[in-house]
Amino acid sequence: MNHRFNEIGSKRNCCLSLAAIGMGLFLPFHAARADDRNSAGAQWQQWSLSIPTAVNPTLDPTGQNCMVGQSDSVWYLAGMFGGGSAVRNCSIPEGTTLFFPVINSVNVNAPNVCGQGPANVSVKDLRAASAAFINGASNLSVDLDGRGIHNWDRIQSPVFAVALPESNIFDPPCVGAGLGNVPAGVFSPAVDDGIYVKLGPLSVGTHRLHIHAENRSQGFVLDVTYNLVIVPVSSR
Repeated sequence: MNHRFNEIGSKRNCCLSLAAIGMGLFLPFHAARADDRNSAGAQWQQWSLSIPTAVNPTLDPTGQNCMVGQSDSVWYLAGMFGGGSAVRNCSIPEGTTLFFPVINSVNVNAPNVCGQGPANVSVKDLRAASAAFINGASNLSVDLDGRGIHNWDRIQSPVFAVALPESNIFDPPCVGAGLGNVPAGVFSPAVDDGIYVKLGPLSVGTHRLHIHAENRSQGFVLDVTYNLVIVPVSSR
């Protein structure tokens, strides 16, 4: 994912806010149940935000943490927190579906945290903030082994909660802005808005996945390359 910390509305933060990108065959979202499709972005955010800073894949320049928090037959890939570039090497088991945002934005209500006042921020305002960032996205591209991928789907999540560890991805921007750290806890409501891709299992061997996303009005530029190794899984 690519997370970008941003202010909303005024000179103080209204809420915890991140924008992100996250990652061969295309799996159409319309083939899934509607509730599964709509909650996919929320589940990706819950995965990303629950991982401590030291091993969070969104801060990883090399790919050494690409396996953190992965399970079952779907793996999440990520961009870079705050934008920027990275080249990652990542081994993934055969038969694994990949899910990622090309670009996304999460906003989380957090009274008295990181510059938000004591009042709650409404779901309507959280959604408006996330939507504004995605509406401003441009120059989006994803290619796999040199072939462009255009099977994107915009997903606006249902309301969800996030569980943040003590050392979490919001800490550096909040501390850097002089607003203090973000404590561990469960925060809600949260909403996500993003453009996502779901890829069916890739063939055994090596693949190159390249992702680019921009929101120039917010100073956000992301460029991430994954050198993927699909590892065969023995059945005996």
